[in-house]
Amino acid sequence: METQFGLLHVWNQGDLVTKGVAGLLLAMSLASWMVIIIKALDLGRHGAQARRIESFWHASDFADGLSKLGTDPANPFRSLALEGREAAAHHNAQPQLHDSLGASEWLTRALRNSIDESTARLQSGLAVLASVGSTAPFIGLFGTVWGIYHALLSISTAGQATIDKVAGPIGEALIMTALGLAVAIPAVLGYNALVRGNKGVLSKLNRFAHDLHSHFIAGARVTSNAASKVVPIVKGA
Repeated sequence: METQFGLLHVWNQGDLVTKGVAGLLLAMSLASWMVIIIKALDLGRHGAQARRIESFWHASDFADGLSKLGTDPANPFRSLALEGREAAAHHNAQPQLHDSLGASEWLTRALRNSIDESTARLQSGLAVLASVGSTAPFIGLFGTVWGIYHALLSISTAGQATIDKVAGPIGEALIMTALGLAVAIPAVLGYNALVRGNKGVLSKLNRFAHDLHSHFIAGARVTSNAASKVVPIVKGA
């Protein structure tokens, strides 16, 4: 025999508030999963781009190195290399006010600006996951409280307060809390995973920026295992 309680019954018997809460939770779930999937694909692409850095340093010249990094305009490593080259060329082109900063400081600021822009792109969408993870349980709880309130009103009106009359509507109202948790948990887990992945990409960007800075200032790339040892890298900028 088909039960009269369940998600379909909650929707059919619910008022505008109940349906609004359910619709809002559904929209929040869709938004969080869209962000998780899109940002996860971006992280996978950035990971593949980071693996091309060594090919860049083994290129015959700077233009060849850029081609090895790929042609994707959203590639943060390519953007960093281009920004460094343009900053170095601009500083050496003609005397301007920024010459008082010195070539090293000017290049550092340019590379830092590029990293900041990449950081903003990496973090875009994470606010959605943070908002969903922190508010979805409370929205579901509000739906539960509202459903229990109306269930108790209906029971008091009918004058039947037996356990079989109370358990169904109350249990049905608790579904909203479960829905809130079902929306919040993936958002929180996705947020933590994406933040950890972004830190890995930013760490590689900072190391690449350090090597680019050494190249444009000293014409050599400082190795990670010996600060005093340098190896020649790309010949021309």
